[in-house]
Amino acid sequence: MTRHISEQFDAELDAIQLKLLEMGGLAENQVKNAAAAFVAHNGDLAGEVRGNDRSVNALELAIDEDCTHIIARRQPAASDLRRVIAIMKAGTDLERVGDEAKRIAKSAQAIEGYERPDHEYAEIRRLSTLVSTMLTKSLDAFARTDVDDAFAIIDLDDEIDSLHQDVIDRTQASLESGETPAREALAHIMVARALERIGDHAKNICEYLVYVAKGEDVRHAPRSS
Repeated sequence: MTRHISEQFDAELDAIQLKLLEMGGLAENQVKNAAAAFVAHNGDLAGEVRGNDRSVNALELAIDEDCTHIIARRQPAASDLRRVIAIMKAGTDLERVGDEAKRIAKSAQAIEGYERPDHEYAEIRRLSTLVSTMLTKSLDAFARTDVDDAFAIIDLDDEIDSLHQDVIDRTQASLESGETPAREALAHIMVARALERIGDHAKNICEYLVYVAKGEDVRHAPRSS
């Protein structure tokens, strides 16, 4: 009987994690499409991103409800409870990833009528590619409970922060020189900031994984392993 209950619990937890990964896939697509909409000044694609945000939000609510029910029914302890908590927190971060993608889409619509610059947003494209890669790898590491990969992904955040600051500095210089219109420069800065925040959320997901596997909260601690 005990083994049967344990197997049921594992199956329920696996189902919730699959739902989280489904949400992660949607969030990944939202980020990629939002960045593509901004670079291409594609208002239609940006509108799709904003509309699809509802699907991401709905999955977060479903995951929260499932996790709440499993805690109430199963009263998990130790590592199982950490896993449930990590899934709930990761769901919150993915919902916020969706919010940032929506902000990028709004910026894309704000400059839809502007002529695309000669540089074709090279730095934004580099930043969005790195952030998308980080998000994908964080979800993969979470699914496999790969702590080594999680730490490697956490280290990518420094590179994202540096590139984000480069974008801000260059955009401000371009604005001051009169090369870039104020509205476009503002949109550029907002998109870079949104992408940097998405990197933070991907980092958080990896930190939750470390918490599940080791029982250690590394969110505000220096790298020790």
